[in-house]
Amino acid sequence: MTDLKTMRLAADTVRVLAAEAVQKAKSGHPGMPMGCADYAIVLWQKYLKHNPRNPQWLGRDRFILSAGHGSMLMYSLLHLYEYGLPMDELKKFRQWGSLTPGHPEFGHTKGVEVTTGPLGSGFASGVGMAIASKHFAAKTGLDKTNLMDPKFYILSSDGCMMEGTTHEAASLAGHLKLDNIVCFYDDNSISIEGKTELSFSENVGKRFEAYNWRVIKIADANNTEQVDSALAEAQKSDGRPTLLIGKTKIGFGSPNLAGKEDCHGAPLGAEELKLSKKNLNFPEEAFFVPTEVRGMISSRLAELSAEANKWEAEYKNFLGANPDNAKLIGKMLSKEIPSDILEQLIAATPKDKATATRASGGTIIQKVAELVPAVYGGSADLSPSTKTNIKKASSFSASNRAGANFHFGVRELGMGLAANGMALYGGSIPYVSTFFVFSDYMKPAIRLAAIQGLHVIYVFTHDSFYVGEDGPTHEPIEQLAMLRTIPGMTVIRPAEAYETAHAWTAALKINGPVALLLTRQDLEPLPSDAVSKIRLDKGAYVVSEDADFDAIIMASGSEVNLALESAKKLRENGRKIRVVSMPSHELFLQQDKAYRDSVLPPECVKRISIEAGTTFGWERFVGDKGLSIGIDHFGASAPYNVLAEKYGFTVDGVCSKIKEHFCCCCK
Repeated sequence: MTDLKTMRLAADTVRVLAAEAVQKAKSGHPGMPMGCADYAIVLWQKYLKHNPRNPQWLGRDRFILSAGHGSMLMYSLLHLYEYGLPMDELKKFRQWGSLTPGHPEFGHTKGVEVTTGPLGSGFASGVGMAIASKHFAAKTGLDKTNLMDPKFYILSSDGCMMEGTTHEAASLAGHLKLDNIVCFYDDNSISIEGKTELSFSENVGKRFEAYNWRVIKIADANNTEQVDSALAEAQKSDGRPTLLIGKTKIGFGSPNLAGKEDCHGAPLGAEELKLSKKNLNFPEEAFFVPTEVRGMISSRLAELSAEANKWEAEYKNFLGANPDNAKLIGKMLSKEIPSDILEQLIAATPKDKATATRASGGTIIQKVAELVPAVYGGSADLSPSTKTNIKKASSFSASNRAGANFHFGVRELGMGLAANGMALYGGSIPYVSTFFVFSDYMKPAIRLAAIQGLHVIYVFTHDSFYVGEDGPTHEPIEQLAMLRTIPGMTVIRPAEAYETAHAWTAALKINGPVALLLTRQDLEPLPSDAVSKIRLDKGAYVVSEDADFDAIIMASGSEVNLALESAKKLRENGRKIRVVSMPSHELFLQQDKAYRDSVLPPECVKRISIEAGTTFGWERFVGDKGLSIGIDHFGASAPYNVLAEKYGFTVDGVCSKIKEHFCCCCK
């Protein structure tokens, strides 16, 4: 049994390590780690199921530091619990090349489950992890065993509770009865500007009760016994997620700064650090860890290792006794994709008539779900419009965890961050969907997916002013450029059904976030002689051309049809044209110079781009002398064919602009 006296000493060790690292860096947030140390130590020492010798152990619980500014809390724990984070790394907190960056980063430091920093994002991603865990267990049959019952321990702050994404995610978690979530709310009543009463006075407990959460209050969360009692109660599921509201004192242990905003985002100061050590009965020695603490944790690590070994043996037995389940588990964990995926998707693609790419995508996704069991997802209350419902699958719900259709409700940011958590959990390639213009609501989630290199697929439909009557609020203009500016993001805007099959194939294979931009309006299939030329994986390719062409028309998505029609008219007037489909700037720019020059020869300076969005970014391809035809203003409410005419997105309009720009390009 763990000695509570030693437990308190361990909590004080975390406080001192955090304060010292921040002081050495002359930057950081010591107050939160000092205030939450008691909760963290009790959790990690007695309740968290983890295995430092195998940080990716499938059966582990997850610790999610949503209040990422308190990163030294996590780093202190990762050091003490032997996750391969030496003391020298704590001493290099926030320094170049260290394993202890200012906010926790997934994939950078062992034991960090998710990149956090933007408040509330970790909470919402934790909800996604909890969803993925329930789904994985139910789909593979592991829910019938005692092997797959992990908990997701989230540590949130006042700031997390203020951010809108926690409202979205908490509402969804309560509705889905995700009883595998235990969230500790660090209720210290302090923000950077002062007391939280400056801007925050709601009853958080009542709010979460309304969300269908169980709420447990800890009167003094700097008391290890009270924390222990609350965590013990939290282990007993009542069918709802659990919120632990712990009253803490920010900077606990600091004689002069505890309870004040001064220690929220700034070092204690050398003198106050010295006084804090004295107050906690610690020696002046820097980065000191008591022998008793090392011994207590060492004993716990031996227990954890034995528990993990026992789990692994039982898991191996399950796989051996259930070969079909084992096969499915293997496919999901490896995210297996058939080698002939492209051929199978093309065979399933509707290509005998003009079809909107959202409709093509809707047909293709049925085949994807059949072939790749790791793929599942849903929309923000728009699947009838985005065509992303898997027809042969049921809906994921509180009573059906095996359902592959997820109903996120009108919660775009919560949906995006939950998808990040689903990807982080493993065994899944989640997709989420909404109208393209509402990607604005999802930008923080998409950015975090890119930072973490997460394999999330975004299906954005209604991708241009061709939305029509809904008007400028629903017509994306600048969103294309926005997504293309995100490092690590791949944006694909297919031209028609064949390209949509290629786009889904690429999206399944790319190791990172991918956005598929699909149309509301119908698009003609590519000419039969062009289908074999499709090289969407290269980002751009030649659709049609004349010998000795002297002008290149580039386009993406719905404008490829327009480019081909415009080229036809130009050819009738004696011009020689090359038409290039460029569904993905990112994929094209990844190709070597020889391929790029073969598609866009440097000697051809008469270049035109056509895209129903802002022209920003196309200057890289059209050059100084080229012409970009786009929409550098907001749209309007009218039938889409009227808008096309008014904005010059017709054959006559395009040819007229080309003639005006190049003077001699049309006769």
